[in-house]
Order: sequence, then C-alpha cells, then structure tokens
Amino acid sequence: MENDILVIPVTDIENENNAVLIDKHIDAIPDIISHKTEVNNRRVLIKSEKTEAILQVTDKIRKLGFTVPVIKKTFPVQGMTCASCASSVESILSYQSGVLSAAVNLADNTVTVGYLPENKDVHDFQKALQMVGYDLIVADTDSEMEMVDAARKDALEKQRMNLIWAGVFAVPLFIIGMFFMHAPFASYLMWGLSTPVLFIWGRQFFVNAWKKIKHGSVNMDTLVALSTGIAYLFSVFNTLYPQYWTSKGLEAHVYFESAGIVIAFILLGKWLEERAKNQTASSIRLLMDLQPQTVTRLLEGGATEVCSISSLQTEDLILVKPGEKIPVDGIITSGESAVDESMLTGEAVPVEKNRDAKVFAGTINQKGSLTVEVLKAGKDTYLSHIIQRVREAQGSKAPIQKLVDRIASVFVPVVLGIALLTFVVWAVFGGENGVSQGILAMITVLVIACPCALGLATPTAIMVGVGKGAEKGILIKDAESLEIACKTNTVVLDKTGTITEGKPKVTDWIWEEGVSEKARLKGIIYAMELQSGHPLADAVLQTYQNIIFPSVEITECKNIMGKGVTAKAGNEYYFIGSPRQMEKLNVKISSALSRQIQTFKGEAKTVILFMDTHQVLAVIAIADKVNPHSKEAVKMLLDKGIAVYMLTGDNPQTAKAVADSVGIQQVRAEVMPSDKEAFVMALQKEGKAVAMAGDGINDAQALSRADLSIAMGRGTDIAMEVAKVTLIHPDLRLIPQMIQLSHFTVSVIRQNLFWAFAYNVVAIPIAAGVLFPFTEFMLNPMIAGATMALSSVSVVSNSLRLKYMLA
Repeated sequence: MENDILVIPVTDIENENNAVLIDKHIDAIPDIISHKTEVNNRRVLIKSEKTEAILQVTDKIRKLGFTVPVIKKTFPVQGMTCASCASSVESILSYQSGVLSAAVNLADNTVTVGYLPENKDVHDFQKALQMVGYDLIVADTDSEMEMVDAARKDALEKQRMNLIWAGVFAVPLFIIGMFFMHAPFASYLMWGLSTPVLFIWGRQFFVNAWKKIKHGSVNMDTLVALSTGIAYLFSVFNTLYPQYWTSKGLEAHVYFESAGIVIAFILLGKWLEERAKNQTASSIRLLMDLQPQTVTRLLEGGATEVCSISSLQTEDLILVKPGEKIPVDGIITSGESAVDESMLTGEAVPVEKNRDAKVFAGTINQKGSLTVEVLKAGKDTYLSHIIQRVREAQGSKAPIQKLVDRIASVFVPVVLGIALLTFVVWAVFGGENGVSQGILAMITVLVIACPCALGLATPTAIMVGVGKGAEKGILIKDAESLEIACKTNTVVLDKTGTITEGKPKVTDWIWEEGVSEKARLKGIIYAMELQSGHPLADAVLQTYQNIIFPSVEITECKNIMGKGVTAKAGNEYYFIGSPRQMEKLNVKISSALSRQIQTFKGEAKTVILFMDTHQVLAVIAIADKVNPHSKEAVKMLLDKGIAVYMLTGDNPQTAKAVADSVGIQQVRAEVMPSDKEAFVMALQKEGKAVAMAGDGINDAQALSRADLSIAMGRGTDIAMEVAKVTLIHPDLRLIPQMIQLSHFTVSVIRQNLFWAFAYNVVAIPIAAGVLFPFTEFMLNPMIAGATMALSSVSVVSNSLRLKYMLA
C-alpha cells in the first residue's frame, strides 16, 4: 500500500457523533499512521502502509452500521503466462492506493479488483501493470463479459497464427537436426530457420522476460527465454568458432533445433491450453447468449426503431415478436402469449402471460406479440445478476489455492537455482564433455519446469464446476462454498417455500358465531396483512385482492418475527398469528372453533387466527402443496447417507403430515427464527457439517449460521444475499446434485494438484541428469518442451471432464 492519504467514502455519516464513533474505533486498529473523519464530505481519510489495516478500517465502519461503497470489477489481463504471473499481478494491484482486494483467475486470464472510489481509477491500475509487462484491458463502452470474451478470442487467434508459422519453420529444422546434422552448411541452415522461430513468433517470451527482469521479477517466460536463448547463443558460438572445441579434441555441438522446436512445442501447448480454457468458459457464454443485443423500441405515434439494448431506459416500451428472446425485465402492457421460462424455473411447459404479468430477460416469447414496459435492462436484469454471480464465483479462490499461490511465488526462482546448480555440477564432475552436457542439462531443467500446471490446477476445475452448476440452475457464490459442500453430512430444510411450492392458498375461512361487521373486520385483516412480509400473508391478500372493503385506518402496526402481526383499529387492538400465540396471549376461543382448528391440522393445513384482546374472531386455513420433486430429493439425500431434518413454525400435526409425505423422519415444529439458528448450532456442536435450505426472512439467521447456506431462487432477497448457494429452480433435487458436483470438483482439483506437483518433482531431477550415472540417459530438450506443454494441457483437459460427470 502506498504511503499516501486514502479516502474511504462513508455515504451515511450524519453528524459529529457519528464521526466521533468512527474515529474511536479506528484508534484501536494498529498500523494506522493517521486518520480523520469528515462529516461534511462524508468520508474518512486514512494514512497507512498496510492493506490489511485499511481492510480492518472498512470492516469496522461497516460493522458500526455505516455504508462503505466498494467497486468490484473484472478486467482481462494480457501477458500472464503462469502462476508466478498471477501472483505478481495480484501483488502489484494490491499495492495500489484504495485497492482492497485483487484476485487473478489464470484460467480466464482476468483479475477481479475490489477498490474504493475517489482514490485511483482503473487507468491507474492499467499503468501500474503496463510498467511491469502486463496490460489491463479497460473499455468504457463494452460490458466486462464482452471484454473478457473478446480478449479470449484475440489471444486464441494470436496463438494459432504464431503456432502455424513456427511450425512451418520447425519441421525442416527438426529434419535437418535429426537426420542431416553433418551435411555441409547444416549449422547455418538451422541457424537461419531457428532465428525467426525464436525472435518473431517466439518473441513474446523474450519481451515478457526482459520486462520482468527489469522490475526484479521472474516467471515462466524467464525460463523459456533463458533456456532457448542460451541454446541459441551457444549454437551461434559453436557455428562461428568450432575450432574452440575441436582444438581440444571435442565436437562443436549445436542446438538450434532444440531451441526452435522447444519454442514450437510451447506455442503448441499454449494454443491447446487457450482452446481448453476457452471451453471452460462455455457455461458463461451460454448464459450471455440468452441476452439479445438489439431490441425493437416503440416510439410515439406507433412508429418503431431497432436499437441496442444499452440505449433502453426505464419505462420505455418495446415490442417482442413471437420466437424472440425477451431482452429486459418488464411488465406486459398489451398482448397475450406463452413464454418459455425454463431458464429460470426449470419447467419445460410455457407460462401463459397477459396484461400486467411480469417477464424476464432471457426467456422466450413463443406465440403472440407483446408490448413490454421496461423495468430493468442491461446489467440490472435478473439474468445479468445471475451471470455476474457465476463470473465472480468462477474467479474466486478455493482455500487450497492459497497454498498453491505461496508455492508458485517461489517456484521460478527455485528452478533457476536448480538449473544453475545443474550446470555447475556437470561442469565440475562431468568430464571432458561436462560443459556441453551441463549446458544441455541446464536448458532441459529450465524448459521442463512448469509453473503453469500449478497455476491452472484449481481455477480451471472451479470454472468448469461453477459453470456446470449454473447450467443446472445452481448458483454457487464462491469456490470455498463449492469445496465445503462435499463435506456436508446433514441437511436442514425449511417447510414453506422449500419443501412445499411456496404458493399458499386460503382454503377455509370460519368466523366465530355472532361476530358482526365482518366486512369491516376483513378490511382490518387486509390492511394488517399488507404490512406483513410473511408468505402466508400473501395468501390472504391474493384471496381478497379483488374485493372492495370499507376504508379502515390502522395504527401501531408491528410485525413480530415468527409470531404474527398486531395493529390498532379504532380503540381495539387486533392480532393475526398462530394458535400457539393465542395461548400465550390468553385469548378465549369457542369450542366450535377449537374443533375446527383440529380438523384443519389433521388435513395438513396451516391455521392462522384473527383475534382481538378478548376472543378469537376467525380461523383461516391455508394449504401449500408439497413440491412434487421434494420426496425424490429427500430420498436422494438419504441414499447418500446424509441426515435430513425439517424445521417449521407450523403446528406439529401439519408439520408431521408434510414430513411423512416426503419421507423425513426428523421434524421440529413451532420453531421461531432464533430456534432454527439454535438447532443448526446444536447439530454443529455434534460435529456435523450442516447445510440449511430456506427461502424467507425468518430463515436468514439459520442460513448465516449453517456451514453451507442454500436459498431458493424465488425466495426473499435477504435469504439469497445470505446464502452461499442459490437454486434458481424451485427443485430440491438440485441439492444432492450440487453436493455430488462438489465431490467431483474437489476430486478433480486434487488430481490436478497431484499431477502438477508430481510432474515437477519427478521431471526436474530427470532433466538435470540424475539418471545418467546409472543409465547414461539424458533427456532431450525437445522432449522436455513437449512434456512441459502437455502438462498444462492435461490439467485443463482433466478439468473439462467435469462437464460430462454430472448428467
């Protein structure tokens, strides 16, 4: 972190008391040189040399209840070739003032930067990377995803052309070097053929290596440039001055073919690697393809124009013709049609849509023409949020990656040391050909070492795993969540909206005998339920949404979490809640209504009561159908040896009836939100890894406590915000599929890391000549180049197997 003044914007500082509170807590944070909170400018000025201290300050301000806006953007990075490059890019960006986080995804050649505005902008980050040989692609008009996709295509095409031309020269170079090396002028021919391979089509390795060396860093390009450069220069010397060696009775060997073919093999590996990496991003492209780039906008007077999606504004009217993808989130103002919403719901049957119905970007209009008023467009649509979440998850790092990053940061310097040691040992103990053999062995060590495989082992598997999940309708928040999921041995399910469809409907409404002014009382119920956020309140509202009630003014309306809602109308207080709350309030109920309640409970219906301070006035029965996939999902979990629990605030009879219908044996009924959290904690104390699935505000506490939190995609925003995994489709079968996907992904990561480590541990000593004293075997640099190239490709190819593991 640069030692300058850092500006932390705090958007909701109101007064000096807020400033004093913030300053007091910052005082307790070490490594802060100075700080000042400015109320008028709504910001905190910090001076510190450590990023960790700045992170602590922003975290502390947020915990105090204030808002610190942080911009998080993903940029393509050019010039990264290995894990050492990724580590270097992260270090450089993390050192920039105002940057809170920088995470490189080597599989995607991108970096996600989290930074505070008002300090430095993205062009400053770009300049910082350009100084050390990388480049950050910044575009003001294109979206991040489009930038990344374009950069990936450009890189692939560039690698392809370099490979083709290098191959054209490398083939005759190989033939001469292998079969005609003693022919007249063979050395000069190979010199002529190898020069353009190294310094035109392989120029990138030397340019990048020089830039890194100028700034005191090394990477894979350094290894390639040193190995092929030494072989080339050694061969030039032996071609021009062969008598230096022949006068000593030694042969003047040349290695032009080794240098040229090593470059060609590495270019082949890079091209194959880019192609494979391109396939790992196929899932995100499938989602992006759901977004139309142009739209038909309706103008005044009935005229139309075709415009780009980026030019749309809220409340614009657009025309969606049959067969077209709906480009925005909006509401239908005219027209009727059937819309394919399978990308959101997983249901193949189209949904009938007419006036005032909501539609979503990426869904397909099948029949009639629709006029749609724009509510959200571009990056604000539900589909764009899905794409962004998938991209962030693909770019996140699994916990195991931290160890790999530490190893990768020292890998290249260690290899350079081993290569130098190899030359010295051969030169001292290798006999009359020791120097020549030493140079060959040193070149082979530099060529065969592969930090790329290390750098790609985890991110490629994460990209494919997260992308495969997105294809299935499973949004995974980050790589850590994917890794945790495979440890899950207990799943806790909420009832309403999770096991059931989450579409409760009022089936019965029974009034206490003798109750008068029912129309007014219905108006009170309707007004109270309008203030409630509970799913059951929606059932009541939908039942009576087209009925005109007398105007009733309610006051002192309060939502009591997990209990109900209370309000005052006139001089009387009213309460809507469960029978359990009636008992706590000591409200009287007639024997007739009591019998009716028991009947409803026996029918697996949820019962809510409307009461005043004296008696129960009405009993409302609500039914919510069990999701047809829930029983199969529970069986899939039980077959995997995973314990399944159901929690609900509903009565025990209804809870048991629902649990029995789906095969759950362990049920907890009439639980409050805090009880759900306590239950999850109790399971964790028993040593269980707990996944919790829910969809409502009352599930948020338990979701945040669980090891793995799962939100149903049609649930509340707070549940989806807290959750580590979101199921886009309301299908519990996605939970066992997600756990299986996690097992597959973690298994592939372990295989990749084993191969990457084992390859380097075994290959480097062989390249150094450790087998020569026993077998006289020396590895040819050309074979080493091919092996190194294929090691990276094998890791990426192994990750791509994930695309076919989960059918």
